Amino acid sequence: MEILGDRHFVEIPGDKLHQLPPLLIRVGAEAARMSRTIEMASTLIESEDMLPALPMEPIDQERRRMDLAIQLVEQYLGLIEHWRLGDAILDWIRQCEMTFEMRQDLRPLLRPDVWPHAGRSSFVMLLRDKAVDTKGIAPESAVGTRLSFRQPPPLNCFSDQFLFYLKATLASTAYQTWSNLSPDPISAFPPERFSFEVHAI
Repeated sequence: MEILGDRHFVEIPGDKLHQLPPLLIRVGAEAARMSRTIEMASTLIESEDMLPALPMEPIDQERRRMDLAIQLVEQYLGLIEHWRLGDAILDWIRQCEMTFEMRQDLRPLLRPDVWPHAGRSSFVMLLRDKAVDTKGIAPESAVGTRLSFRQPPPLNCFSDQFLFYLKATLASTAYQTWSNLSPDPISAFPPERFSFEVHAI
């Protein structure tokens, strides 16, 4: 086992570079749904009385409602991007686990009765160590978001409080709980021993 700072790395016999399955990331929001999403945001604003009842001209009221609707849509689309990346990462982890299971030299690394061993969160650490471009989204946050929702819910399922303030906390808690399901101590994969491609689809 190699230790760098406070990080422990699993030992992999030999010096072979191991090829992992490609990480396939879906990108881009559906432009066709944008107008419908803005309509839902406007309806949400009215039904939740999110605009203060201040005396103002109707045109100013409409402008404020539209600004708030756009902000809600931006927050929602950010959540969807997190969900998509998390879905891609979890799918990639499942494929990696199958690859490890089929390889005699890698199979023991994921067994909790072997020390040091890796866990599912070790794959997320590997993405960080390999500096995979995730467009500014933390892989842990993406995985936590995907763990929270089986499918991306429509905008009208969320409160403005969730979209603006609570979603990051939920994602963080979900990821921490998930990563703690593997018994400690969890070790990282040495990044120089693994290779994989990342494709935007």
